[in-house]
Amino acid sequence: MQRHEVEHLEFLGLEAVVASPAMRAALERVSKVARTPSTVLIQGESGSGKEIVARAVHQMSARSHRPWVDVSCGALPEHLMESELFGYERGAFSGADTAKPGLFELAHTGTLFLDEVGELDPKMQVKLLRVLDGAPYFRLGGVKKITVDVRVVAATNVDLERAARERRFREDLYHRLSQLVIKVPPLRERPEDVEALAKYFLAQVKPEGVLSSGAVQALLRHDWPGNVRELRNVITRAAVESTGKTVGVEDLELPEPALDPLTEGDNLDGLERAAILRVLGQTNGHRQKAADMLGISRRTLSRKLKQYALDDMPEPIDAGRFDWGLRRKLENELPGKTA
Repeated sequence: MQRHEVEHLEFLGLEAVVASPAMRAALERVSKVARTPSTVLIQGESGSGKEIVARAVHQMSARSHRPWVDVSCGALPEHLMESELFGYERGAFSGADTAKPGLFELAHTGTLFLDEVGELDPKMQVKLLRVLDGAPYFRLGGVKKITVDVRVVAATNVDLERAARERRFREDLYHRLSQLVIKVPPLRERPEDVEALAKYFLAQVKPEGVLSSGAVQALLRHDWPGNVRELRNVITRAAVESTGKTVGVEDLELPEPALDPLTEGDNLDGLERAAILRVLGQTNGHRQKAADMLGISRRTLSRKLKQYALDDMPEPIDAGRFDWGLRRKLENELPGKTA
């Protein structure tokens, strides 16, 4: 993989580690979008870094010295979400002993970040749309209308356009939120960020720690359905569990990858066997080097050699000296070859 310069950026206290062209392109779009007063919708899978992008929008905007307020729309039930967003007066409901300003008021002249906006209750969608359209509103139990100047940035891992077509989300609110859209690519589309982020997370837990080349290859082969959050968890556990300075493949809690892609009519066992033989040939039979190239642990390689009846194959005493006899034996084992 081509090496890329790693940038460490900070947005409102959250550090962003960026090495991939895809993430750099997203941040370049942020710099353009931030200069406008328009509502921004950030789309991306859970754990891909949408909050960092949202904070970057605020920090790069003319409102950067004004309040930043954030709320998760999926964390609270409808009645609590309404009081959080719009506030309430004393006596508005049982337990309301004092008046409380809502998040819109707290974000006045600044930015309000609505995370997981796709989880909003339909009734709250109507109220939010009215405020976004500039209509004054009442606190719960209030008699005085409140007008705010707030830039709204929303984020979602839901396909809101599709949800709107299927009437699971208000179409008018979707169009109001998506005046400008920023898409955050998933980690599997940002392989350059995987190693950079892994080293960053490792340094936080084990400053002296290093990743073996095999561990890096294993990380790059994984598709990261949980994105950056999953990577952080994997590295944190590996850093704690590893006994030495080096974090190897055996320390990573990852599903074992298929060694070659399948095509129609292929047999998985045959593909794995062929891949193992091919790599052993490239390493002159050196099993640790082969395991590193395959992105698996030495223990996993030994198990697969036994599974495919290859465990009697000798490992060279001098790994630096090429053994032509061993190479011929390995090549003859490949599919389509005869001894």
